[in-house]
Amino acid sequence: MTIGLIVLIVLGLAAIGYFVGRRRAVTTAERDGAKLHSLPSYHGQSVALFVAVPALFLLGAWLFLQPVLIESSISGKIPESAVPEGGAKSLVMFDVRRIAGGLSQIVDLGEISENDLVDMRADVTDVRARLAQVGVALGSDVSPVVFEAAKQYRSIELTASFFRNLAVLLVALAFGAWALARIQPRLRARNISETFVAALLMGSSLVAILTTVGIVGSLLFESISFFKMYPAADFFLSTTWNPQFRGGSDLGFLPLLWGTLYVSFVALVLAVPLGLMIAIYLAEYAGSTLRSFAKPAIEVLAGIPTIVYGLFALITVGPFLRDWIAQPLGLGSSSSSVMTAGLVMGIMLIPFISSLSDDIINAVPQAMRDGSYGLGATKSETIKQVILPAALPGIVGAFLLAASRAIGETMIVVMGAGAAARLDLNPFEAMTTITVKIVSQLTGDTEFASPETLVAFALGLTLFVFTLCLNILALYIVRKYREQYE
Repeated sequence: MTIGLIVLIVLGLAAIGYFVGRRRAVTTAERDGAKLHSLPSYHGQSVALFVAVPALFLLGAWLFLQPVLIESSISGKIPESAVPEGGAKSLVMFDVRRIAGGLSQIVDLGEISENDLVDMRADVTDVRARLAQVGVALGSDVSPVVFEAAKQYRSIELTASFFRNLAVLLVALAFGAWALARIQPRLRARNISETFVAALLMGSSLVAILTTVGIVGSLLFESISFFKMYPAADFFLSTTWNPQFRGGSDLGFLPLLWGTLYVSFVALVLAVPLGLMIAIYLAEYAGSTLRSFAKPAIEVLAGIPTIVYGLFALITVGPFLRDWIAQPLGLGSSSSSVMTAGLVMGIMLIPFISSLSDDIINAVPQAMRDGSYGLGATKSETIKQVILPAALPGIVGAFLLAASRAIGETMIVVMGAGAAARLDLNPFEAMTTITVKIVSQLTGDTEFASPETLVAFALGLTLFVFTLCLNILALYIVRKYREQYE
């Protein structure tokens, strides 16, 4: 029985419980000649909640714990002799899971019976061709130990799934019967339903917080593992980035930080003045007709996928800068450069700054404008001496949020700036950023426990702390200097 089917069964039982509970509440009230504390619908909802919530909670907990327990059990049975030299047991378990998934598919297709797997009568030679038919290719170096572990994995998983489904259904029926037995006219069913809704709203509000905690926790634990293998002083102070997955790596953070800040600086130099001037024009000079057309047209830029910006940088902006500026001036011969990525990223950031700044400028009360005009100030003087100072905290906050967006960009840098980690002032040379190297270090068939892979988590944690500080600074400025107008 699949997960989707068991969920549908539980929901069906909850629906049945709703109607049965509603009917029982009405019948009980008529029999006892008493008035219900809550509407019949609340009694039905209480039964439905007791049927669905404990059962689905048990299902979720089981799905979370089952793979962990099975892998722990199977991993303990794999001898060290089955682990390839220089490899890790986690790689062996990956093969076990992959083969077990293929065995599940061929059993579902009827290619082999479940008894053959349980009784261990199927060997690699018999099953190799059938696994290939469902997209699971076994290499010639797959050991019998790994294959036997995969069959045990499949067998334990099947048994655990059977007991999981049985337990979920029993819990749903048991709690449903208990909820039906509790129905009486004095039962505060409305309070039960409203309490559940309040808990649901509270849980929804905690999702963002728990997600942040999970992200920080995953980055922190893996970063600690990295710094146990690689000195923190060399990571933060070295000026060389040269990962060698065969050993002898130099994993200096400074070249990546320099590339990140350099590209972001070029982007902000373009986006900040243009975005602010666009916001001032739309808010103070443009008519309603032009504003209703221009603002949505500019905000369309924010909806363009970053891969499209990357292609624009690779095909159009990069060759133009190389052929018309870099080569004639002798500054470089590559179409991938800091300037290429920075300019395209700046175009992407313009709608962020212009839209936020426009809303902030429009929030300045009209009375301040009228007072300035009444004192004889011109429109430009009013903008410079009244409106911009009043809106400055919000505008600075918009700039810092745009900076955080620029620091975290990946695709434009990959396709526009290249992948060279270097410390250089020439904006027409190829460089790279932290986000690009996070992607490159986590892709490929490399051992996860190596410093060259775990360094991605240290880079991610550093980038997270950096952008978090920018966001906190933006919120501090906005809250400290924000003016409240009536």
